[in-house]
Parts: sequence; structure tokens; C-alpha cells
Amino acid sequence: MSVLHQDPHEPMPWTPRVTVAAVVEEAGRFLLVEESVAGGLRLNQPAGHLEDGESILAAVVRETLEETAWHFVPEAIVGVYRWRHPGSGDTYLRFAFCGTVRDHDDNRALDRGIRRVLWMDRTALLERRAQLRSPLVLRCVDDYLAGRRHALDLLHDETGS
Repeated sequence: MSVLHQDPHEPMPWTPRVTVAAVVEEAGRFLLVEESVAGGLRLNQPAGHLEDGESILAAVVRETLEETAWHFVPEAIVGVYRWRHPGSGDTYLRFAFCGTVRDHDDNRALDRGIRRVLWMDRTALLERRAQLRSPLVLRCVDDYLAGRRHALDLLHDETGS
């Protein structure tokens, strides 16, 4: 068995971080999480990373449940976003979905780092803009409010060879 070595003169392969986010609105307020991350407490939609072998839709349902204890029902794609973190230089590719939540599990423990689940309107988000996890949080809300919706069948999950 041979071991592959990266030529130190070749650039490292670029690998974006694929994430999903749920945009849930009820009566003008949006479902958010307050999470503890490097740099303090931040506000975000229920969101997280796509796991190996997982479909994008399954990921957003799972992340919403793990972070809020709500069962998310995706209805449409709000948008697909690319953002480069100014500090780390990491690039994130976010798939944002809108939908509804149902069947809250009051006994479910939330993911590590999640401090609380909040419902906030856009004005409250603007007031706490400095605490947003990324500019994508407000962008997704604004795109949702602007009526951006794309059919879920835009996504295709090929699992075979």
C-alpha cells in the first residue's frame, strides 16, 4: 500500500463547507437559535453541516430537530448561498429552506452549544445584527420575505454509481 503525499508546492484542494438552514416564520416571527460559538453567543436559523451520505433535505430536517426540538417540514428552497468567512477564510455553501414546524418534543435535549430557541421578528434581528452568526441569517429572512421560493424537486440525490 502506498501513501499519497501532497506536494508542498501544490495548493491544498479547496473544499467548501456545505450547510443547511431552516427559515420558519409564524405570525411575523422567525425561529432562531442562540448558540455558544467561538466569539460568544450568536443568533442563527436552525442550521448545520451536511453529513456524509445524507441528503440535503434530510440534513435540514435533522438539524432543525437537533437544535430546536421541532419537527421541520420543508416546503420550498429559499436560496443557495456562498459566503466566505472573513476571519478563517472558510467558504460556506448554504442551502436554505422554508417550511413549517410541528410536534415539538419538550423532552428532547438540544444540541451542545444551543442555549435557547427564540422567535424573533425582522426588527429584533436588525437590533441584534452584531450577534448574527453570519450575514446569511438576515439575507435568508429577507429573501423569504421577498417571496423567493424554488421547488424542492430542484434537488436531486443520486446515491448509486
